[in-house]
Amino acid sequence: MKDFVKVMKALSDPNRVKIIKMLQHKKMCVCEMQAALQIAQPSVSKHLRILEEAGFVTFRKDGMWVNYELADGSASPYVASLLGNLRHWLEDDSEVAEIVEKLPDIRREDICKK
Repeated sequence: MKDFVKVMKALSDPNRVKIIKMLQHKKMCVCEMQAALQIAQPSVSKHLRILEEAGFVTFRKDGMWVNYELADGSASPYVASLLGNLRHWLEDDSEVAEIVEKLPDIRREDICKK
């Protein structure tokens, strides 16, 4: 039951759900997520840590970048099931649609030049 509760708690914050929805579209670094969500970098990092501990996201270092992506769900049947369903859920939500629409214009190269 402990693993199930951890997974459900990870989805209990709207910003964490938005992060999952963004990562369905592309791998992203913290600065890109920060730009999309318009929240502070420490907040994005905290949300990512919670999602990682629950098994929703993984990361890979690529030079100076840390790329976050959705996990494959193999570590948890709860995560696997929820990730599969989240592909279809909230597609018509206005907040999610607004963020997803912005994603092509959010580029780390542009953000980090500032």
